Amino acid sequence: MSAAPRVLRLQAVELCLEGRRLLGPLTCEVAAGRPTTLMGPSGSGKSSLLNWLIGALPPGFSARGEALLDDKPLIGLPTNLRRLGILFQDDVLFPHLNVEGNLAFALPRGLDRLERRQRIEAALAEAELAGLGARAPDALSGGQRARVALMRTLLAEPEALLLDEPFAKLDVALRDRFRRLVFEKAAARNLPVLLVSHDPADGVAAGGPVINL
Repeated sequence: MSAAPRVLRLQAVELCLEGRRLLGPLTCEVAAGRPTTLMGPSGSGKSSLLNWLIGALPPGFSARGEALLDDKPLIGLPTNLRRLGILFQDDVLFPHLNVEGNLAFALPRGLDRLERRQRIEAALAEAELAGLGARAPDALSGGQRARVALMRTLLAEPEALLLDEPFAKLDVALRDRFRRLVFEKAAARNLPVLLVSHDPADGVAAGGPVINL
């Protein structure tokens, strides 16, 4: 059974680097089922906006404005309490853990061993990776690694999904397939999706509003 739809709202957000405005003021509403794409060139502040949303804005940057998930203000909360999942260009899997270990890392605390096992096996099956749990990340193809990263993010039970150009490093065939998978899984969970990209094809595939920065 899917969760109730959520809404991610950005209100009058401005992002500056050493006092120079990079982005904004930006106001938008990201509703579940209609992924929003922020389109802009490198250096326009797209990735830094996502870093601000998760509470990891690098030194030298400053931001103002509001971000709310449903009606809950996010800014000021610890990163782990914001309940935002994020996928990057790189899969950032832990090289010292096998696939199962990477997935297990994301599971909520308090689950017994059987439930942990069941959730991991269900995630592997959902991503068409059944039987690969014992593999090391470097023994997987690029597409398989991307799917592991996606399922690890979803196993953490986020309430919204941020996409920092996660399709950019895949070849064309894999990119199309992975795009569909990401948007299908997010829709099945009623997650708001905010995608940043410089590739117009990403905005077309997302099928929702496109905001040019």
